[in-house]
Amino acid sequence: MALKRRTKINENYSMASMTDVIFLLLIFFMISSTVVIPNAIKVTLPQSQKQTAAKPLTRLTIDAGLNYYVAFGNQREVQVSYDEITPFLQESYSKEPEMFVALYADETVPYKEIVKILNIANANKFKMVLATRPQR
Repeated sequence: MALKRRTKINENYSMASMTDVIFLLLIFFMISSTVVIPNAIKVTLPQSQKQTAAKPLTRLTIDAGLNYYVAFGNQREVQVSYDEITPFLQESYSKEPEMFVALYADETVPYKEIVKILNIANANKFKMVLATRPQR
């Protein structure tokens, strides 16, 4: 006579705890991604057909009022005078010698102001990238 077990072992396992962890991670990344503000200065960039693939480490922004702002890495932009730009870029270069400097200039900024910044980059052998928005 064969004996049968009365209790069966359930071979399935519950995914409820796994989905809870996934949802918590999703909420964490959604909240932390809204905290990062890469470019808080409002500038209207000129349009171009090509976009660069280089990731700039240092940002230099010139707004419509000819105010200068600088930022290194994920830091917030800080307003500086024209004379403070060169020491800031030299300090950034000492931290990261392979850095690219992205120039975010409003489309109403006179060409003369952009050339002044390009002269600073050229004199110090910095790699400069002009930021633009895609052409529609």
